[in-house]
Amino acid sequence: MLAFLGGGDYNTRVMKIKNEKFPNPKEIEKELGEFLTKKFGGSVKLATPIAMAQMESSDTVETPVQRTEAIDFTLKPEELIAYLDQYLIKQDTAKAVLATKICTHFNRIRYRQSLDVEIGDMVGSIKNNILMLGPTGVGKTYMVRLIAHKIGVPFVKGDATKFSETGYVGGDVEDLVRDLVREADGDIERAQYGIIYIDEIDKIASSHNLVGADVSRTGVQRALLKPMEETEVDLKVPHDPISMLQEIERFRKTGERDGSCINTKNILFIMSGAFSGLEEIIEKRLTSKTIGFGAPLKNADEKTRILSQVKSEDLVQYGFETEFVGRLPVRAVFDRLAEADLYTILKNPNNPIILGKKLDFAAYGIDIKFQDKALEMMACSAFNENTGARGLVSAVEGALLEFEKRLPSTPIKRFAVTAELLNDPRQWMEKLESAPNDPQHESRFEGIKQCEIEAIADHIRSSKHLLTDKFGLPFTEDRIKLAAGYYSSHSVDIEGTLSRLADLYRQTKTIEMEFLKNNGLNIILEDETIDFIIGQWLEHPVDVDAVYRQLSSDLLLGLKLVHEKAGLNRFFITRQAIDNPEAFIAQLLQTKDIDT
Repeated sequence: MLAFLGGGDYNTRVMKIKNEKFPNPKEIEKELGEFLTKKFGGSVKLATPIAMAQMESSDTVETPVQRTEAIDFTLKPEELIAYLDQYLIKQDTAKAVLATKICTHFNRIRYRQSLDVEIGDMVGSIKNNILMLGPTGVGKTYMVRLIAHKIGVPFVKGDATKFSETGYVGGDVEDLVRDLVREADGDIERAQYGIIYIDEIDKIASSHNLVGADVSRTGVQRALLKPMEETEVDLKVPHDPISMLQEIERFRKTGERDGSCINTKNILFIMSGAFSGLEEIIEKRLTSKTIGFGAPLKNADEKTRILSQVKSEDLVQYGFETEFVGRLPVRAVFDRLAEADLYTILKNPNNPIILGKKLDFAAYGIDIKFQDKALEMMACSAFNENTGARGLVSAVEGALLEFEKRLPSTPIKRFAVTAELLNDPRQWMEKLESAPNDPQHESRFEGIKQCEIEAIADHIRSSKHLLTDKFGLPFTEDRIKLAAGYYSSHSVDIEGTLSRLADLYRQTKTIEMEFLKNNGLNIILEDETIDFIIGQWLEHPVDVDAVYRQLSSDLLLGLKLVHEKAGLNRFFITRQAIDNPEAFIAQLLQTKDIDT
């Protein structure tokens, strides 16, 4: 600017700049308009679609999003595997691979953040990006969702077939990175530790007979290279109208541009696909090193065994760029699911398919229970569809559609799904409508319900130590039965059941502290007493203050009397104290050898 001021010494020119009043946007617009009129006449005019911001504007600037603290991740691989075992059957190798590498990824981030001295990135450092291979419906997406939920980091899922190379028509792969920020409620710092999951990645393998640019295949592979390693992704992009409107509004208010971006260095990328035909490529490589030719692949187990021997050269031959394969150093192969596996999925108390169907019927006030033989039939039907666990949804929906349509119009509120019922649904529907209060139907329902309660109790017993650590709740036998009964009577999963129980347990324990705080007496509620109170709460919900008031009314005067006569200040409140407080106090007064 100084070069155009003309003559005079330097200080004079500087003082002239300081004393000049800079034009505001309106004045600039006026001068540009006059210039264009002189230069081109009336044929060219200046268009100003938005009002430009003035520096002295009184508009308030939006409050920036508050940043979260540094990531706090201490989960160990075996702990994550134990968590996955509650929801997913089989896939032991895949669970081990994903749990180990994901735990290592986030623990390494935590470790680096804990260091007092900043350490630079190692040359050639590679992230533990993961490639999952396996047929459809074996739990690939479900496993990644469970892990992201357990860790508590932002998670987004994309379909590889919906993206194209940046600059072409179609979705931009960098949009997934921006979606992480939205999932983190605008917190860029938290989004930088998220997980991006891209499904059907095998669909972007290149076609060798294609002529011209392959923008939806190799083009997407190239577009993914930088984000998978490390790059800065701008949060404001021209093809996103919402972000552009936000940017215009911000510029109107502040006169400044938002240069926000997100770094992908710590974002974990997980890809998955069925990779149909990859087994043949691997088998050809393996048999070419031996004399003769291998026999054709005959069964699912053999295909899985072959797929587990995949190498980078096989993926390159399948149609992936060498650089793309190199950025996916960790590989996990998923097993195909047998018919017995599908039945086990339906029996799992955390299974969303049966829980969802319970919710469907509960919406009409109908309690539904499933006989084991009925679950076996639906698992068989799903297996014949050859779509893995995805076929379970169709099998369950198809088996129960007739009943879901007609039962809400009947007085029936307890519905038992049996194998006989599924064999001839129309006939059974007619029986139910003609005799809705049939004692045999009620007896079948109660029998199935008891079997369900026993199965849930066994499930909790088998995971008692893990669940105790997770919920901070000691699992007595009575408490296990309470949890199983609550699960069977409500449309809720095990997680929700035990969370409810743990919450009631913590509320009950606060009564001890309140008693000491308000009365100076140290009471300890024994397990049987706590379980009794929780059981009452589950049947007739009340608040903790009501329970405290009732205990105070029944026991306070008597405990004070014992305190004065025997000098005791610590009392173990048994079930007898709840059922018969007078007898409990009398026993305390008569006993001389009370544990103090």
